[in-house]
Order: sequence, then structure tokens, then C-alpha cells
Amino acid sequence: MSDLHRLTIHEAHRRLAAGEISSVELTQDCLERIHQVEDRVQSFLTITEEQALEQARQADQRIADGQAGPLTGVPVQIKDVISTRGINTTCGSRMLQDYVPVYNATVVDNLYRQGAVMVGKGNMDEFAMGSSTENSAFHATHNPWDLQRVPGGSSGGGAACVAAQEATYALGSDTGGSVRQPASLCGVVGMKPTYGLVSRYGLVAFASSLDQIGPITRDVTDCAHVLNAITGHDPKDSTSLPQAPKDYLAALNDSLSSSPLAKGRSKGVLRIGVPEEYFVDGMEPGVRDAVETGIKALEDLGATIEPVSLPTTKYALACYYIIAPSECSANLSRYDGVKYGYSFQDTSDMVEAMEKTRQFGFGPEVKRRIMLGTYALSSGYYDAYYLKAQQVRTLIRQDFARVFQQVDALVTPTSPVAAFPLGAKTGDPVQMYLIDVCTLPVNIAGLPSISVPCGFAQGLPVGMQLIGPHLSEESLLRVAHAYEQATEWHKAVPVL
Repeated sequence: MSDLHRLTIHEAHRRLAAGEISSVELTQDCLERIHQVEDRVQSFLTITEEQALEQARQADQRIADGQAGPLTGVPVQIKDVISTRGINTTCGSRMLQDYVPVYNATVVDNLYRQGAVMVGKGNMDEFAMGSSTENSAFHATHNPWDLQRVPGGSSGGGAACVAAQEATYALGSDTGGSVRQPASLCGVVGMKPTYGLVSRYGLVAFASSLDQIGPITRDVTDCAHVLNAITGHDPKDSTSLPQAPKDYLAALNDSLSSSPLAKGRSKGVLRIGVPEEYFVDGMEPGVRDAVETGIKALEDLGATIEPVSLPTTKYALACYYIIAPSECSANLSRYDGVKYGYSFQDTSDMVEAMEKTRQFGFGPEVKRRIMLGTYALSSGYYDAYYLKAQQVRTLIRQDFARVFQQVDALVTPTSPVAAFPLGAKTGDPVQMYLIDVCTLPVNIAGLPSISVPCGFAQGLPVGMQLIGPHLSEESLLRVAHAYEQATEWHKAVPVL
């Protein structure tokens, strides 16, 4: 095995375009890396070796014909909640253990049009419900930095895969932080785009007003490349924004001083707000220190740092855990054992068959959220819970809108803790839910956000989160890239 699996997207593209390597060589090296470390990391649910090598051969032909793009011939892992034609899409659940879609998600088709090579489907918390990838019905994923610790979730398979260099990048889904939080815990870059910027067609729904597909990459340049490929209006998705394509790569710059992103305030100086509510009680000291050092680095790069307040943040966790389970209970009602998926057969009674299908097909966390959501939506409780949560959601959005009149972006911790030991929080769902306290307000408001590595706490990666107003991906990528180029954290890799 060579070191090709260590390449970033832009490094691989340069070498592929120059004819120094072939996609087949790059793909074979990644597959060898998977065989070498996967029994310890367990980031995959399905490995598509035969298909990947065929796609790599086709990519080499595209390169030879001069039709290559930045992602042509570069290996990717796709989260197993994203539909892939002819390849199992289980959502990490026994309910869909044998489900094989007959169509691709729009994002998958977008990658295939670029000539991407899919090496497999990523492990995840069942139906994307979890913060540690311990809720997968098949196996837990392990953090490459410490195999006795969680990689985060629910896109923990993707983050662990990229950190372990089993694939060059991954696609995940983010409902309350499920791309950014595992990216933080695994020391890689994860982005949640503005709601509607990336098509959700083919993304198996958890909470439809919160879900968003996003990239997990080794650096910010790679993140811009992937975002270029997966964004764009999709008529198959009614929530898809009618946005003209942008070149996010062109936004990258190493300087934050005299920034045109600053809307003309204070001679163009970029203003970054630090919301006090995100530095929560119980935050690990090492995490706080790493993020505060990252904020100082942004200031040294020319940004003005200002304290700000988002007072409704304290209600975000409760708001999220009414809205998300409510939408989950509606979306998962389709799994009745009749149309597709697991079906309990040992009875002639239809009602019993449906009950047993759900009893044996769903795991405990999924059942817990379905019960919460069904209760919140039931007669007599809808106004008290779901309607009230939607009103709080409006207040949270208004809070962000007000603050973005003062500053251009916000900087916060991505997670209040570094990776915790496997099994440490599985017995206390509330403690597990608190892990997403810094990320889920972004989903509630539909905003874009990116997590970048900013240091280590007791040898474990720490992520710093940047949040911007709607459709400010260019601004966030520029700030993240400038910070990344001024530091070395993104170059650190775990020893496996």
C-alpha cells in the first residue's frame, strides 16, 4: 500500500490531471487502507469494492478524454441514509436491512456526473437519531484517535472514515449537528449548508424541516470542491432553493482584514461575534481553551471580535426535542411492514403484524423519539408542545437575524466536550442530547455552519464552529480557510 489514501481532493485532482497517478491506483490504495483498519474503526456498513474499481476505470477514461472535474476519480463514502441505486441503504436500521433502492439521491447523481468513485456506505445512528453512532443496529463506529471512544454522530461513520483515511471525503446528513459534531470529535472539517441549498431528494427523512446533507472533508478547500458539486436547485425537492450555482472555491482567501464580506462597516473589517450562551456550564476546560485560542487566531488575522448575546439559545434544546421527534413520528409511520422494509410474518392479524414489525424493526432510540413525537402531536397536547416549539423556533431565528445586523459571522465551540468513551452516555439519553447544544440552534434557524479543527484536549480533537446568515457559505468558507492556513491542526492525523 502506498500513501495515496493520504491525499486531499485537491492534491489527488492535481496528480490525476498531471497523469502522475490513476484513479484505479488511488481507489485500490483506499480499498487496501479499508482492509487494513476497518476491523478496528468500523466506519462502513457496506463496502462497494467491485463498483468502485469500475467507476475508477471510467474516471481514468474521462481524465484521458480531458473531461475531468475536481472530484473525478476521487473516492467518497456516502452515509447510509442517502439513497444509492442497486446498493443497500439501511439507515443503520434492521427495518431497512435488506432495502435496495431503485434510484439515486440527487446528491449522488451530482457526484457521479463529476466522475466520483463510491467506496461504500457509512455507518450511522439508526435513522440518524443519535450523537455517537452507538445507535446503529449493526455495530458501533470507533474514533480513530482513540478506538475506545465514540466518533460522534449520527454521521460518525463518515467522520471516522475521513479521519482514518479510508476515503478522501464523505457525505453526511445534519439534523441537529450530525455532520459538524462528529467532524469536531474526529478532527476533520464538516459543513451544514443553508437549509434548501442542497437537495434532500433521496435523503431518507428523519425531521424534514431540519435535515440537510453536507460534506465531511480533510480541509476547507476540499469542502468548497464538494459544495460546488452538490449544490443547485432540484425540481424534485419542493424545499430546494432556486439559487444560481456559485464557485465556492473562488471565495477562499488567506486574509480577513479589509474584507468585502463585511458589508461596508468599519472600513470593511470583518466582525465576528462570540455568543456567551454557547460557552455552557459543564464544557470541558480543554475544549474551552482550544476554542478561545482559535478565536484569538481569528483576531490576529484581522477580524474584529465582539461579544454578543443570543438569549433564546437556552430554549433551543427543548424546542428541538419537540420538533424533531414530532416530524420523526410522522415520517417513520410509513414503516408498517406492508410497502417495503422488514415485515413480521408470524401472524394472520394485520394489526399485530404492524405492531410486531415496529417492535422488532426499530431500535430503542428510534422508539423513544417516535413516542415523544406522537405524544407531542396528540389531541390536547399539540398546542401545548408542538405549536409552542414552533413559536420558540421563530424567536430563535429572530435572535440570529438581530445579531447578524451587528456582526458578519459567529464563532462558538462545535461540541462542549471531546470524544467520550463508548458506552459512557448510552444509559442517560438526556446527557447524550446535551452533546448537541451548540449545533442544533443552527438547524432550527436553517443557517449555514462549518466546524474546523482548532486544537486538542487531552490528546483528542476539538472543533471550532463558524455560523453565518442564510446563504453565507462563501463568507464562512473564507473565514474557515484563512484560519486553517494560519494553523496546523488540519494536518494532524491519528496513528492506527
